[in-house]
Amino acid sequence: MTAVNHFKGRVGALSRSRNNEDPDLISARRDLAAANLEAYVARVVSEAPPLTAEQIDRVSVLLRGGAA
Repeated sequence: MTAVNHFKGRVGALSRSRNNEDPDLISARRDLAAANLEAYVARVVSEAPPLTAEQIDRVSVLLRGGAA
């Protein structure tokens, strides 16, 4: 089972019995978003030529919540 599928299941299970402000549901949704992002980045990186150090730095800034 992939991480994405795991977190989809967790979000689904929690969303049946909890309201949208529940900390566990919020955490599960955040985990699902991170798993989706990780899977996407892994796919893109595997298909692209290697990035330069400068390009990696710019992408890292975005992932840390800053502006590129």
